[in-house]
Amino acid sequence: MRSIWNGAISFGLVSIPIKLVNATESHSISFRQIHTEDGGRVRYRKVCELEDREISQAEIGKGYEDADGTIIPITDEDLSHLPLPTAKTIEIVAFVPADRIDPLQMDASYYLQAGGAPAAKPYTLLREALKRSNKVAIAKYALRGRERLGMLRVVEDAIALHGLLWPDEVRAPEGLAPDTKVTISDKELDLADALMDTLGEIDLDELHDEYREALEEVVAAKAAGEAPPEAPEQARAGKVLDLMAALEKSVREAKESRGEEPAEVRQLPQRKSARAAPKQTGGKKSTAKSTTATKKTAAAKKTAKSSQGTKKTASAKKATTAKKTAARKRSA
Repeated sequence: MRSIWNGAISFGLVSIPIKLVNATESHSISFRQIHTEDGGRVRYRKVCELEDREISQAEIGKGYEDADGTIIPITDEDLSHLPLPTAKTIEIVAFVPADRIDPLQMDASYYLQAGGAPAAKPYTLLREALKRSNKVAIAKYALRGRERLGMLRVVEDAIALHGLLWPDEVRAPEGLAPDTKVTISDKELDLADALMDTLGEIDLDELHDEYREALEEVVAAKAAGEAPPEAPEQARAGKVLDLMAALEKSVREAKESRGEEPAEVRQLPQRKSARAAPKQTGGKKSTAKSTTATKKTAAAKKTAKSSQGTKKTASAKKATTAKKTAARKRSA
């Protein structure tokens, strides 16, 4: 790795010669601008707008544009008079717990390499002191024409420098939180916790850039004169109408994707339907019909009994009349 800056760490009266090395690298695929008609490269040329001609890098300097559009030339000699003690020094100003650093302030990352054999012992001393204290060092340093804030911490056996934004460069999140009053139930929080537990942790080394890999396949296919592969159609996310149901489904799918037993999903209580009323009315109709039928049967039985009683009475009367007639004949 090639160093991009040489200087020293100022640790009290201790000076540690170091080299600054980039700790990260970009693997993103970059494109060139081309003329769509013939595929020719489109290049940007640096042209002086007053002379209307292209100029070389040696002819280019710095200038500050004032509010009225006036350009004020600034030379390297002007900048050399700035009171910047951190121009070639990473000056440690404090040691604080790591959790005091807001991640919003984190910027570019670098490794600090000991600058030769004489720097080995003080470099190791600072590294071990940071390890034992469980703290990070806050420092000031100058890079690319401006003073910056940084944090020194131990990464394996090396010291890393993380550029930090100045506190006044971090915006406050005012007006971004929902202004609508929302009530979260304990059951919803329990389901959210269950989903977090189910998803669990992951080894960050297993993560990779799927978009870049797909883009590489497209470039390779085009280079071979083949049609680029078609991307699978992504399922559209539906509207979340029931947060509880969405949480329960998320927990179940997360467990199934990990080969675990499906999560126990409790059914939400169903609302009473207005269709229950006709059923009750129907029941009353059946009861009424049954009652009517019973009454009709009882009436029929009563009528039958009455008819039988009438028939018996008529028969008795006929028998009595017959007996009287027979007696009269005998008397005559």
